Amino acid sequence: MYAAGTLALASASVPAQTAFPPEQIKTGAALFARNCAPCHGARMADPQGAFDLRKFPPDEKLRFVNALMRGKNAMPPLGGAFQPDEIDALWAYVVAGEKP
Repeated sequence: MYAAGTLALASASVPAQTAFPPEQIKTGAALFARNCAPCHGARMADPQGAFDLRKFPPDEKLRFVNALMRGKNAMPPLGGAFQPDEIDALWAYVVAGEKP
């Protein structure tokens, strides 16, 4: 029963936030440029590289955080690299930043 509850919690979506403070997006963009752009591209899209983050579903913050913390495919786990406010800033940039 515990495992089922954990699975349900882990698969729950977080409602999309449509507006982020400009400073938070700016902070996220700077963090992204230093830490994520080498693989995901300068504007979140590298045709030969990693997932196009401009297309990341805005209602799946938990999925984003899990991939960041635990890694996914070729992406290493970055759990200890960011503070919670930095993760929120990265999320704000991914959701509100560069769009196709």
